[in-house]
Amino acid sequence: MEDNLAAGQEAGGGRRGRGERGGAAARRAARSGGGPGQSLTYIRRKIRVYEVLDEEGLALIEKNADRVLEEIGIEFRDDAEALALWKEAGADVKGQRVHFPRGLPRSLLKTAPSSFTQHSRNPERSVRIGGDATVFAPVYGPPFVRDLDGNRRYATIEDFRNFVKLAYMAPAIHHSGGTLCEPVDVPVNKRHLDMVYAHMRYSDKPFMGSVTAPERAEDTVAMAKILFGETFVDENTVVINLINANSPMVFDETMLGAAKVYARANQATIVTPFILSGAMSPVTVAGTLTQVLAEVLAGAAFTQLVRPGAPVLFGTFASSISMQSGAPTFGTPEPSLVSYGAAQLARRLGLPFRTGGSLCASKIPDAQAAYESANTLNSTLLAGTNFVLHAAGWLEGGLASCYEKFMMDIDQLGMQQKFAEGVDLSENGQAMDAIRQVGPGSHYLGCDHTQANFQTAFYRSNIADNNSFEQWQAEGEKTAPQRANELARRWLESYEAPAIDPGIDEELRSFIARKKASMPDAFT
Repeated sequence: MEDNLAAGQEAGGGRRGRGERGGAAARRAARSGGGPGQSLTYIRRKIRVYEVLDEEGLALIEKNADRVLEEIGIEFRDDAEALALWKEAGADVKGQRVHFPRGLPRSLLKTAPSSFTQHSRNPERSVRIGGDATVFAPVYGPPFVRDLDGNRRYATIEDFRNFVKLAYMAPAIHHSGGTLCEPVDVPVNKRHLDMVYAHMRYSDKPFMGSVTAPERAEDTVAMAKILFGETFVDENTVVINLINANSPMVFDETMLGAAKVYARANQATIVTPFILSGAMSPVTVAGTLTQVLAEVLAGAAFTQLVRPGAPVLFGTFASSISMQSGAPTFGTPEPSLVSYGAAQLARRLGLPFRTGGSLCASKIPDAQAAYESANTLNSTLLAGTNFVLHAAGWLEGGLASCYEKFMMDIDQLGMQQKFAEGVDLSENGQAMDAIRQVGPGSHYLGCDHTQANFQTAFYRSNIADNNSFEQWQAEGEKTAPQRANELARRWLESYEAPAIDPGIDEELRSFIARKKASMPDAFT
């Protein structure tokens, strides 16, 4: 499963403290890659989505998915309540396998919102999920890190906090994410408390909750109620959560238990088939899309049985595999086609869509990592993805979170945000005054329009070196990963935590202490 493997902000509410982020600073950040403390709002895409399926193709896949649901069915394992809910809704339940009358999942999903706001404790950081919005969230799930000293090792809680801090400081990361790495130095049954607290304390961006056990999901909701207030949580989305299908065509008791907790609390779930095509789905794009749609329909509709109106996303994580070794491969054409097609299917269902990120199989932040990540990220944005997990830091097929890759990806996210703004057709964008002033045979470097726009005209990377060979040589012949390493160190050294109400912070700490004291440590 993925958890283990790899200008229209809504008004605030509850117990949140406000932050301050100037619009001018955000605009500068958009052009320059930004720096510590700057922030960009979530993306409102002004470019068209790219579609790979026509009406006939979409209808065919939908028809085939309906056949899978009706004739083959989906297993809901070891959860009697889930099976009872499906039986009461009119499904044919045979043992742990549920067969769905044609149209039943779609009819249930009519109550699911097509878009919603996930609120953060700083209202200016709240994000819209759905429609033309795109939200970038960091890497999720790796047990290893590649640290700033070049070591590949198991992740610690200090690494986790560092990645939360970097994500908080990154302008084009709009979301704090979830399991940025798996802190193995903290007991398995208690680490979720430290991770959720890190998101709440070291960032004021929205965050994800724990899904590794239903009781850990309950702890996440309880902590959210301390942070936001109980009534606010019941009436608004403040946490989003990853619910993986155990592909092919199975939902297990852990994921179902967490999904029930969050749906009942009116919190968002991302129902995501975890697909390695050829192992967990057919080798073809159309076959994979059929299975993905069937699994999402079953899982997303289940959240509406639990609580009609609970926010739910159409998720997909699709990778191809090497047919020689069986290892996952990334940045290849077929998963991009799956993402494009799944995004179209999600829009037809009226659900927000999640996929993609900066995915690669490389073991270090090298050319392979860059090419594969760029291929994945470009298709993610062009598909019209609403929630982008793994947008920064992913390495080694999701087994490692890398500090240097994190910083390099942040730079690329800033470029994607600028690209998503589309073409400026305002009077300034048309630049007719500049063309008239310069005339034939001259240059634009000194004209009034250039002077007025030079600071914000083009995106400026904070990783790439565009100087002369001689200057690059004089400055130490540094590679992109070396510059990223230095940048990460500077950011962490300059980090300042966002303010939090001391009373709320103390209440959170007391809750964590009580929970930890109530059970012995467990590392398995």
